[in-house]
Amino acid sequence: MKVVVENKGNERLNRFLEWLLYFISYLIVFYVISLFFKSFYIDPKHPLFYSLIATFLLYVLNKTVKPILFTLTIPITGITLGLFYPFLNLFILKLADWMLGSHFNLLDFWVALAISILISVTNFLVEGLIIKPIIRRVQS
Repeated sequence: MKVVVENKGNERLNRFLEWLLYFISYLIVFYVISLFFKSFYIDPKHPLFYSLIATFLLYVLNKTVKPILFTLTIPITGITLGLFYPFLNLFILKLADWMLGSHFNLLDFWVALAISILISVTNFLVEGLIIKPIIRRVQS
């Protein structure tokens, strides 16, 4: 399996490896937040199963809905110097919350905002510390 794929002169990480990195990072965020906040609810009968489903949904929504939302909110994001970006993650989280129903609940706005900020930081760290160095190493 190739680690880096070249696409029209633009190199990117293999989609499966990229998906796996984000998947693991989202699971870590969900687990850490669920330990500290009681207003973040994952079904106690099958917490790992619903965390996996929520993580998968979050990844799919980030790759499909989020680019559309980002394009529509570029002026707001620009005016706020990027501070609006975590609110896009918040919207995606609430959408996943709505899709999973009672098995995954974000009961408190501030906890949901904290999760969305952590997801933004996690995305930044995964991209900057893992994905880009792998691509640079393969290029040289």
